Amino acid sequence: MSSLFILNDPPYGTERSFNALRLAKALTTKNEPVCVFLMADAVACAKAGQKVPQGYYNLELMVKAVARKGKVLLCGTCMDARGITEAELVEGAQRSTLDALAEETLAAERVMVF
Repeated sequence: MSSLFILNDPPYGTERSFNALRLAKALTTKNEPVCVFLMADAVACAKAGQKVPQGYYNLELMVKAVARKGKVLLCGTCMDARGITEAELVEGAQRSTLDALAEETLAAERVMVF
């Protein structure tokens, strides 16, 4: 069964994106096909070079873990609005489009929005 996660919240300040990525990562360890689509402020979750206090969760590492076994796509319009370029993304994350999100939505057996 395939799962699509649509994330909207920023990487830090709330734990919605953190919890979504935790679940997506857990599903990949069970060989579940997973696609994570980052929109709005959630595109910052895939920015490389995040520095967080010791002992605090790091969404860059979580995005990389999901991307190793699943897909991580980012809304290109949302990236542009926040000044994030493709060169700044973590390995495995890809700039994408709303059309691609529509295709992923139609293909997914489960869609979860965070």
